[in-house]
Amino acid sequence: MTIQQLKYIVALDEERHFARAAEVCMVTQPGLTIQLKNLEEEIGIKIFDRNKVPLTPTVLGIEIINKAKKILREVDEIRDFVINEKNLLEGELKLGIISTLSPYLIPLFIQAMKEVAPNVHFIIKEGYTGHLMRDLETGAIDVAIMATPTGNPNLIEHVVFKEPFVAYLNQTHPMANDEFYEMQPGDKTELLLLHQEYCYNAQLLDICGLKTSDKIKEQFTYDINSIETLKNLVRAHLGFAIIPKLSTLNESGALFKPFKEPVPVREISLVVSDSFSKKLLLEKMNEAIWNCLPESLKKDFNYKKIRWNDSPYFIKAISKL
Repeated sequence: MTIQQLKYIVALDEERHFARAAEVCMVTQPGLTIQLKNLEEEIGIKIFDRNKVPLTPTVLGIEIINKAKKILREVDEIRDFVINEKNLLEGELKLGIISTLSPYLIPLFIQAMKEVAPNVHFIIKEGYTGHLMRDLETGAIDVAIMATPTGNPNLIEHVVFKEPFVAYLNQTHPMANDEFYEMQPGDKTELLLLHQEYCYNAQLLDICGLKTSDKIKEQFTYDINSIETLKNLVRAHLGFAIIPKLSTLNESGALFKPFKEPVPVREISLVVSDSFSKKLLLEKMNEAIWNCLPESLKKDFNYKKIRWNDSPYFIKAISKL
């Protein structure tokens, strides 16, 4: 049994097709087929049922594949440990980032990391908070940039910065000409939210003081996934939004209003599993993110962290995973 054979059966499980798995593993299809046959003969168990379409693992095959995934993660951890001990910034890093932050931070972050870690190959994946938490635990990603605290005891969180929320208003809103935003009586039914799976919704519900007993279903008029879409809806006079400060970097100040102190913020952290070993790279990423932030986010200010990880919307989202 070899590490390469374990990689082959994991690829077959993911692709459920010999030709595609061979392409992923960069081997010929006959070569992959022979290696699978050799492994099955060695252990005396059929890992895949070849009579089913698509290719399907057997009951025992599922257990073997899960163990193979664990072994491969541990092999990667050994490699990462050696690289870290040698203080080398090289290799591959699979980075996840929440969708409400990615469009605004990643362009700044990439340029900074090109300078401090030019030999690291970053694979960047955008996703929901719940999905990123799952991917960290399974090893599908190495690091996530996301809102915290997650409340997950298997994850380690390294806080990088606090991102304020601002109100995004059109000129017809009662607070449009004020210096600061305060919740108005009619705002709860005008608040625009993203798709239910976003922890972003849970954050907004806490900011606005909405409870599970409130008639929040009225606010889920639009099934959308983009802060930029929310902003366009506001400009079209279809409601108002509360959005993270980084999403307003290139916006006119006339469209958004800050909250009075204590300002509601979300805590943004680098999150890893408890087995993550690339400590030097994590330090460099932390520094790179901080250095690329606008000065307004580095200043001290009176803030209040919002609650979200115990929200029914977030709990409902992760329960589907």
